[in-house]
Amino acid sequence: MPFNFKRTEIEGLVIIEPRVFADGRGFFLETYKKSDFVKEGITEEFVQDNHSFSCKGVLRGVHLQKGASAQGKLVRCLAGAVWDVAVDLRPGSATFGKWFGIELSSENNIMFYIPPGFGHGFVTLEDNTHFLYKCTHEYDPKNDSGIIWNDADLAIEWPLTDGLSFSDKDLVLQSFSKFKEGL
Repeated sequence: MPFNFKRTEIEGLVIIEPRVFADGRGFFLETYKKSDFVKEGITEEFVQDNHSFSCKGVLRGVHLQKGASAQGKLVRCLAGAVWDVAVDLRPGSATFGKWFGIELSSENNIMFYIPPGFGHGFVTLEDNTHFLYKCTHEYDPKNDSGIIWNDADLAIEWPLTDGLSFSDKDLVLQSFSKFKEGL
């Protein structure tokens, strides 16, 4: 099997280590193989691919799509490095409000599967970072939501906090307590 699937302490989150075939010419690796993913319980169909390019210190998130538009994501860093965070926002989950973070980079080739119902964000750790994600639903602006990156209740431990760059949208995202009121 070209992948090593590792479960995290939060149900549904999966770290995926691809097998890298390297030689003097470079390397080859598979980034997705439906049959292997299905065997590991990742059965969603991916319908949209996204690519972001950022300089160091860009923080994007914490984003999610609500309701029937909830997106599962398979994320990886093609160049540079990110600290990637998933927040369990599934009502009734034993780990509701808990987060998990992992470094994804072009050096470690690790991929991360985030199922529907999670918030997602990342901060770039290097300049010229290219970040790719496959999504299980198309983006729907009517169901777009999110939680502010530095929410005190979530207490996400970001490795960078000074000199960060945000979109205008991300600076006005709601608090976790406000998000819970809307459930």
